[in-house]
Amino acid sequence: MEKKSKLGWIIFIVSAVAAITAAVTAFLVVKEKKKKNEAELEEYLDCSIQ
Repeated sequence: MEKKSKLGWIIFIVSAVAAITAAVTAFLVVKEKKKKNEAELEEYLDCSIQ
């Protein structure tokens, strides 16, 4: 029973790390995309004013 418990904890920890990594990556991708869109909008507005 002890081996099964350790294996369960290892699987849980690996799954948790994978989930956290995926969440952080998604957050960073969305943040970068938002920053890029804001820069493009700023450039568009500057060009349209002139």
